[in-house]
Amino acid sequence: MTLAYVALGSNLGNPRQQLLDAMDALAQLPETRLLRRSHLYRTPPWGMLEQPPFVNAAVQLDTTLSPHALLDALLAIELQAGRVRAERNGPRTLDLDLLYVEGVQLDDPRLTLPHPRMAERAFVLLPLRDVAPTLPLPGQGTVAERLAQLDLAGCARLLEP
Repeated sequence: MTLAYVALGSNLGNPRQQLLDAMDALAQLPETRLLRRSHLYRTPPWGMLEQPPFVNAAVQLDTTLSPHALLDALLAIELQAGRVRAERNGPRTLDLDLLYVEGVQLDDPRLTLPHPRMAERAFVLLPLRDVAPTLPLPGQGTVAERLAQLDLAGCARLLEP
């Protein structure tokens, strides 16, 4: 089994419920166990600013799926949630990003691991700190150390349902 980390985000429909449903779907993946779930966070949009705020989370998985098989499973969950890929950084019902797979460095047309921009984004690192604060970010320190350097304006933990 290998540890893998996934970021979740949504800002259309019922974002909180989208993330909870996605976490349930991740827990049902074959050859995979969902080990830890982060809190849910409301975060401002990034990139395209004229859109609703996001709800973000992260999970830690233990899986025997290959990184590409896990990516395919994430894309299938997004599709089931009604994800339409229209605009880069635009609004979405569900976004699942494979951030890190233990022991894997990969750069091909479909997937780059570790995720090349995760260390720049508070909306990724804030929930990731809940599940893996000491996860190393190549050349950037740990998740917690890098998050301490980012602007968290507009980010807030949501109350649990």
